[in-house]
Amino acid sequence: MARCLQRLRDRRGLVALDSAGGWPRRFGLIGFDPLLSLPAPGVERAADLAPLVARLELAGGDPLPGPFHGGFLGALAYDLGAAGERPVAVAPEPWGQPLLVGGLYADFLVRDERARRTYLVLSSEPGDRSAEPRARELLRRLAGEDPPPADPRPPAEPRPIGPLVRRTRGSEHRRRVQRARELIARGDLYQANLAHRFTRRMQGHPLDLYLRLRSVNPAPYMGFLAWEGRRPGALLSASPELLLEYDGKLARTRPIKGTIARGRTEAEDALRAAELLASDKDLAELTMIVDLARNDLGRAARPGGVRVEGFPRLQTYPGLHHLVADVVAEPRAGVGAIELLESLFPGGSVTGAPKLRSMEVIAELEGEGRGFFTGSMGYLDARGRAAFNILIRTLLWRPRPAVGDPLAGEVSFRVGGGITWSSDPAAEERETLVKAQALVASLAAPGEEALAGAGREAVAVGPA
Repeated sequence: MARCLQRLRDRRGLVALDSAGGWPRRFGLIGFDPLLSLPAPGVERAADLAPLVARLELAGGDPLPGPFHGGFLGALAYDLGAAGERPVAVAPEPWGQPLLVGGLYADFLVRDERARRTYLVLSSEPGDRSAEPRARELLRRLAGEDPPPADPRPPAEPRPIGPLVRRTRGSEHRRRVQRARELIARGDLYQANLAHRFTRRMQGHPLDLYLRLRSVNPAPYMGFLAWEGRRPGALLSASPELLLEYDGKLARTRPIKGTIARGRTEAEDALRAAELLASDKDLAELTMIVDLARNDLGRAARPGGVRVEGFPRLQTYPGLHHLVADVVAEPRAGVGAIELLESLFPGGSVTGAPKLRSMEVIAELEGEGRGFFTGSMGYLDARGRAAFNILIRTLLWRPRPAVGDPLAGEVSFRVGGGITWSSDPAAEERETLVKAQALVASLAAPGEEALAGAGREAVAVGPA
């Protein structure tokens, strides 16, 4: 996938859904040259995607490899809110990014990770004489025989050009955790997921930064997406979390609740894993969010059609252990991928329970919109299938060219955790910094300590 992304870096609307590591690791996708690009007028929520995808006509013939046969590839911002619920009053997202990005794709690559084979899929109209020459040109490019045209932003090792800045003081984040505990004790809610933000000025192309993130923190639901427009930007995600997988018959969500850092030795690592599996607090968090996911999917499922699988299950990644469980549903007749996505979005593991009240508390305490953080990135297939991650462990990039430095940009990311009545504010603060480590490492200069500056008390003044 990394080599293919490099060789297609000049293609319009480049997007990747990348199963780079961890479990499950099955298929990856790279879309390019979309039929329609977003943001676009009239496409402002998940339901607006259905008529777009319906425009694609699938030809017969040999079945394509993988779950995606053309359709929407893109991302939805958390600030879209929960479908069918009253809007949550929230301050704007600091960078003013769009709420929905991506496009309608019929030209793409499919990577079968098990077979270690990559397939090129191109659209064409009957009698289209350009299809074969276009396929030959792309195959030569992918084989490395034809280099891409000269890039005004050529590949280069990304490097920081400013300090890592924390946008919320540690003392303030701990105060927010304590306030959430007070609201829980009062009976307002059971759990809320609170996050805080970092920024760093960087030099380099966002695709090269994504490839570095991919090497530092490979994950099963990674993604890269860049967009143009009034506020151009890019998403670089190393997400381990699945919001929705729908194969046309069963819908599945896999919430994560519970995190602990890996041990430095095999024995220490095993002790850490056992500690997480025995943690009453983390098991209680997972129980609450699994119950919320059951309720969310239950709105779209046939009676008795929701079940829980593998509760709890340990999921291990390069720097962290997590607790997860699967919630599986058989949808009612007439319920499709869009309705399933709307029933789950945004994911309960990144809001809390009950969902709407926790979102109100998040908006009140965080004091700014989240944008794409804890939104979702994935696909809606023309046959009605879907898969979406939750946008955690995700960098948001925007261009910030300076005089004499056209490659300058800025990166923002957030880290958070679930707060319950039993939460300790200092421990919750430490957990967010553990989660930040891989993202900070991907932005660090050679030889720079991974979390150097992560504890900075610098706070932005004015627009960020």
